[in-house]
Amino acid sequence: MNATTVAVDLAKNVFQLAVADTHWKVIETHRLTRGQFERWFRNREVSLVIMEACGSAHHWARWLAGLGIEVKLLPAKYVRAYVKRNKTDAADAAALLEAARASDIAPVKVKSVEQQALQGLHRTRSLWMGTRTSRINALRGFCREFGLAIPQGSRTGVEAISRALADPNTAIPGLIRGAMKLLIEEIRLLEARIAQLERELTELAKHSPACKQLLTIPGIGLLTATAMVAATSGEVSHFRNARHFASWFGLTPKEYSSGNSRRLGRISKRGDRYLRMLLTHGARAVLRATTVARQAGREIDGLKDWALKVQGRTNHNKAACALANKLARVCYAVLRNHEPYGSQTRREENKKLNRAVYAVAA
Repeated sequence: MNATTVAVDLAKNVFQLAVADTHWKVIETHRLTRGQFERWFRNREVSLVIMEACGSAHHWARWLAGLGIEVKLLPAKYVRAYVKRNKTDAADAAALLEAARASDIAPVKVKSVEQQALQGLHRTRSLWMGTRTSRINALRGFCREFGLAIPQGSRTGVEAISRALADPNTAIPGLIRGAMKLLIEEIRLLEARIAQLERELTELAKHSPACKQLLTIPGIGLLTATAMVAATSGEVSHFRNARHFASWFGLTPKEYSSGNSRRLGRISKRGDRYLRMLLTHGARAVLRATTVARQAGREIDGLKDWALKVQGRTNHNKAACALANKLARVCYAVLRNHEPYGSQTRREENKKLNRAVYAVAA
């Protein structure tokens, strides 16, 4: 390297810098406040900045890119191995320089403002859903203490509780009726907010070609499609292959290998937990719908038939995880080819390519 390289250990108010020369040797260290941090980069010639992919990292990466500086975000989990001795801000910054030299550590793609805003909508919905669930569970517990059995299901449960509160002859004491009615009102308000947010996501999906293509895949709904576009921006060219894409969600098995023995265990559950949850729920919905379709004598496609065969020789949970893995790979193919699921043109091109590869191998 012939230009300045700077490693930055980010924080809320204090930023630790390590400046390296062409031989990756630290020649300067600085501990700067937010204002000093911005002025320092405006007044220095810097070609590369290395940071951990942590909170506010994408914001600072976009800001530095606006100054014409190349930015590399490294996964924090992989950088930790390069920290020497005690953990300090200076040691973390020096570790970033060492990790940047490792060619096998793939940098994290910088997210745009739109991607992070869309992810923020999903996080908001998740928070509201969690609050709604906790309120419903609290109401169920109150009713159980007074001898009232509430049916399963969030909607039917809330309706049953509302009817019980409206009936003056129920066993619910008057002392707690007011508080329980306020909880019911809070649940209704949360449901209205969640519905409004989902309408906003629907409108966004209508204007996104990537979302439209993902929605053609069985088991991929509005939430999964928009969350995947928020995570990837609709581009998967930076992933090596479909398996790498599935492993990014933690849907590939852990491996325990040594010598001639190789053992594959459970799925790794690494990466984006939210997207993995959505893909798994989508897979369960596909399995359920496929079982009903087969019982009704309706025709099913190859993907659904494969899922039923997996379920037949293992169990429902393993089949759901296997199908979620398959759906992730299908999503990769759809985003890579920029064509909807089941496109006949792309399938014919892939068949010709495979035949050509086999012919050369023979």
